[in-house]
Formats: sequence, C-alpha cells, structure tokens
Amino acid sequence: MLAAAVLGTASTALAAGPAQASGESTLTADPLATWQTDGIVWSLAYAKGIVYVGGTFEHIRPPGAAPGSGELARKNFAAFDAKTGQPLPCAPAFSGGSGIVRALKPSPDGSLLYIGGSFGKAGPVGRSNTAVLNTADCTISAGWQPTVSSTVRAIDVTADAVYIGGDFTTVQGQTRERIAALRPDGALLPFKVTVRGSSIPNDPTPGVNAITVAPKLNKVIIGGRFTSVNGSLFGVHALAGLDATTGKVVNSFSGWIPQRSAVKTLVNDGTNFYLGAEGTGGGVFDGRAAGRLSDGSQIWKDTCLGATQAVLPYKGVLYSGSHAHNCGSTPGGFPDIGNRQHFLAQSISDKTILPWFPDTNDGIGEQIGPRALTMADGVLWAGGEFTTVNDAPQQGLTRFAAAPDTGAPQVPLLSGASTARGRITLNWKASWDRDNGVLTYKIYRDGEYLTSLTKDSRYWDRPDMSFTDTVQPGAEHRYSLEVTDGTNVSGRNGPVYVTARN
Repeated sequence: MLAAAVLGTASTALAAGPAQASGESTLTADPLATWQTDGIVWSLAYAKGIVYVGGTFEHIRPPGAAPGSGELARKNFAAFDAKTGQPLPCAPAFSGGSGIVRALKPSPDGSLLYIGGSFGKAGPVGRSNTAVLNTADCTISAGWQPTVSSTVRAIDVTADAVYIGGDFTTVQGQTRERIAALRPDGALLPFKVTVRGSSIPNDPTPGVNAITVAPKLNKVIIGGRFTSVNGSLFGVHALAGLDATTGKVVNSFSGWIPQRSAVKTLVNDGTNFYLGAEGTGGGVFDGRAAGRLSDGSQIWKDTCLGATQAVLPYKGVLYSGSHAHNCGSTPGGFPDIGNRQHFLAQSISDKTILPWFPDTNDGIGEQIGPRALTMADGVLWAGGEFTTVNDAPQQGLTRFAAAPDTGAPQVPLLSGASTARGRITLNWKASWDRDNGVLTYKIYRDGEYLTSLTKDSRYWDRPDMSFTDTVQPGAEHRYSLEVTDGTNVSGRNGPVYVTARN
C-alpha cells in the first residue's frame, strides 16, 4: 500500500502571465478614509502640512457620509490637515464668473499658494482669474492683483517668477497669448510668447493646459492644445520647451504629440519631465511620456488609450489618473476588455505598468474620473469627478498611503478529480490583488497544510492553475485553498472532497 505523499506536482502548462514588475514598490491600493466634495476637484496642492483642494463644489462632507449629510460649506476651495485628513477652517469662497478653481501651486518656501481659474472674487476681495493665499493665516494677499483676461488653467512657480497658462490673451492690459510670467509681487515680466492654433478639431481656441519649470536649466515646458509657438508653424504641436527668461523656443519636441491630441498635465522631478495627453477620436495618443529636462530627448512613451489628466512621480514610480481602457502594447498592460482603469502606476525606468489597481468610476461632469494628484508626506491625494473608489461610494477625493495593506485577494473556486490510481488533481483559476502581482496559494488536505504555489496574475489575466497530489488509492480526502499577498490572507474555500482511484 502506498503512503500518502506530502508533495505533489504543480501543472507547468499554464498560460503566460503578465510582464513582471520592475521591482519598484508602490503604495497600497486601499483608500484611506477621506472627506468628500459634492462636485468636481480640478486641482490639488500641498504646502506646510496642508493639502489644498480647488474645483467646482459647494460643500464637503465626512468619509462615508451620503450626499447632503454632515456637510460643511466650502465654495470651490477647501483645506485639509495632511496628516489627519480633517478639514481646516481655511475656506475663502471663490465666486464670480464660473467661480472654478483650476490650478494651485505653492511658492518654493510654501508661504504662498498661487491660485488660478475662472473667478472674479477670492474670499472677500475682487480678483481677476488669479489670486494668492498667505498660507500662514489663510488671507488673500493684497499684493497680488494682476488682471488676466480669461481662464488660468496652469501655474508653476520659482523663487523669482510665477508662470501662468490658460485661455487668456492679455495680462495687465498687455498682450500675453495663453502664457505669461510675473514677478512674485504681480508685476509683469518681459517673457513673451505667442501660442496659437488649436490641435483639437472642432475646438478653434488654443490654450495652455500645463506648465513645468526647471529653474536650474532656465527652462519652461508648456503643454496644451496649440500648433504654433512664436510663429513656428512646423515642429511644434501641443508641447514646447521655452527659455524661461525670453520665451524663445528651445525644444520643439517634434513628433511627440500627434494630430488631434493635447497635453493635459506636466510635472518634473529635477532630472526628467513627465506628461499626460488626451486625444480626440479613436486611437489618438492618450497616454504618458517621459523626457530629459536637459536636452528634451524622449525616454519613453506608452501607447495606452484613455485620456490622461494627471501624472506624479514618486520613488521611481509614475502615478497617473486617466480612464485607460487599452494598454495592450505597453509592458505589463491590459487589452481592451470593455473596462476603464482610472489609476495606473508605471516604472519610471522602463514604463512597465506595475500591479497597482485601485479604481474609481467615471463620475459626473465630463465623466473622466480622476483629474488631479498630489503627494503629501508619503500619502497620495487624488481628486476628480468620480463618485466611487474601489466600488464603494466616495466622491471627489481619495487618498492612498504606503501602509497598511489591508485588502486580501479573493479566494478562487476550487475543483478536484482523480484521473489515475492514487492521484488527485486540483484545479482553480488564479486570483488577483489590487496591489500585488505575485500571490501565494496555500493548499490544505484534511485541514492540514500541504504545500504552496505562487503565480503572477492581474485582473485581466488569471491563468488556470493546478496541483496533483499523490495519495493512497481508494482514500477520500478533503481539500481547501487560501490565497495570500504576503500580508493579507483570503478566506479558505472549499472544502472539496475527492476519492482517489484504486
């Protein structure tokens, strides 16, 4: 008679798994309890322990609260303690025009917060589409009162200059077409750039949506919906690098952004810059790209479809907010399977999509999902149009930290059969986890641990798995399975009863 074996045979005929991650660690995909808005968040910024939120909303409400419950009045602007997430009393109302706050950027020392949008009043004082908040006492600065003719959509700041971009054509009564530079006191600088032509069909208005400045290189990179900078009709399309003093074009980025695509977001980490794009029409570039600040050369460009609204580099990972629905040609990516993935994490070194898949719905407004990201003391804040996060109600704001990881993988359905004398084969489909690619499957026989298998999987690629156990012929055994991501353990499935063939 054969003794029951403690080791079995894992099936080797498994489907090829997704690309392995490059080794970078991501945040968890488990959202922290976060206050909500009753509208859209367009912009986020962090300074001196406070996260500032701008958008189109009338109130904020506590985590888990239904619309209309426990609300605090906050008109298009709110502030939160970055550590606790609790709302702060700093709450100047933005009104006049549409009242929308679309851009927020702190000064390098965090003492000032520059605010842009489409408004005529900031708190109790009149302002023309831009304002400055003194972060120490939450007052609107009296020393910053430039007149800007139309919406401000982007801001970046150095110690000596404030760059604003948007839809305007004049600043302080002087011609400044879609981008301008001002001193910290609001005085207009001689930096002068002409941005014209629209890269988007059926939208004849050009505009600057994004700005990132590299002071050490005296360079400003702008992105938006335009086809000409300083009269250049060729080579410049939706993206340009400028001399930060004169406005002269120093990088044209020819071929980076195709027709019918616009740049929606730009950031830099002092060495590289990163962009996100939105295309109009099927198959038009919607993804992300990375380039070198020094010479403007491209490091990589992905091919995901699903407009990208925000990007943020952190510890070797590029986080983004979009509604990606097809990343099949990007390493680690997913095919078009009728879904939209609203958050992505990619390796900055090689653009590989890493196993980090928290998600939202499309939400309200233009139904884009996330629109803004900022990092505050190791916690990623995300804002946008969404009304759910990981399938649970949550509107406008959410947060993700490095720990704790609290989400366990779901346990898969287990089946078993004996197809040969003294051999029992168990079969199941791999599970998946929102923030871990490789999972461990623990197999139990008759309530006792038997062995473990590991497998790489994603929600769109769950390979078939199997394990063959060698036991005494004719014996009945009880099998169950549980899955762990290394921190959290699923419930144990089964049991499945199988009698070995004689």
